[in-house]
Amino acid sequence: MVSVSNLLIKLARRLFSNPQEQDKFINALLSPQDFGSCILWCRQKPQDMDWEILPATSWQPDFIERIAAGIKPGSHPFHQQGYFYCLDFSSVFAASVLQVISEPIHCIFDMCAAPGGKGIFAQTLLQANLLVSNEVIGKRIGMLMANLKRCQIQPVAVVSRDSSFWAENLVNSSDLVIVDAPCSGQSLLAKGEKVPGCFHPTTINKNANRQKRILANSAQLVTPQGYLAYMTCTYSQEENEGVCEWFLERFPNFQAINVPHLQAFQSHLSAVPCYRMFPFSQLGAGAFTVLFKNTDQNSQNIGAVNYLNCKVLNDSGVKILFQN
Repeated sequence: MVSVSNLLIKLARRLFSNPQEQDKFINALLSPQDFGSCILWCRQKPQDMDWEILPATSWQPDFIERIAAGIKPGSHPFHQQGYFYCLDFSSVFAASVLQVISEPIHCIFDMCAAPGGKGIFAQTLLQANLLVSNEVIGKRIGMLMANLKRCQIQPVAVVSRDSSFWAENLVNSSDLVIVDAPCSGQSLLAKGEKVPGCFHPTTINKNANRQKRILANSAQLVTPQGYLAYMTCTYSQEENEGVCEWFLERFPNFQAINVPHLQAFQSHLSAVPCYRMFPFSQLGAGAFTVLFKNTDQNSQNIGAVNYLNCKVLNDSGVKILFQN
């Protein structure tokens, strides 16, 4: 039986041709570190905050701040009052591709929404008429609703259906669909968490197949000239570049968009413009991200701005609706 360490070495060799980079990658996973916290300001920042703020990157939005290691912002009263949302800076990296969107966004559909960070980031950035947060795993819905309510994100509808339901019933409905896909979670190791079996080929292939299905279903929701963001928190090529290449072969109306501010992070493993953060960057544990655009010009659009009155949404079992 192949040990986990051997599978990690094999992964490192697939990701990097340079032995020094292979060693840096392996050491980052075997010697976890505290990357510090990151907060997303949902309301105006109070004047009396005295946390040590790390220097901002050139690409993080103004409503994001990186906090020095050792500080626990989640225990601060302002967190409970909904002033900010805590997230990993790798998540900021992944969601930052949305900053290249310049068109008005009427509806954001977050397909795998819990615990809510990507949707909150997108709504804070783009100020859509509606955020639809979908979470198919029932036990995660309570956490999702609590975060959205605490941070006063509105208008937002929380729903719980498989991606296939939405693909059949809400075709060409959303200007932006976010797929923060379920994955093998290999980057969690860089933060000291245990992820048994995350390097095993069976685990990786199972996740890649699930990701392809969710991404294919999600594509059906995207309006002509709309966007589809795909992201993971894992390293395996099969779950990242491999999924992107598979998707573009089967959906030729989509194209991957260049994200200039992430040029230094562009993956060397594919000709598709997609982006990776590795743990040895010292910024975060790791992430993969890509932004697709639906190049179709003419297609039926059910009218995302009327989502709140959409019978399909109402009949789908809306868990909660926050509305201005």
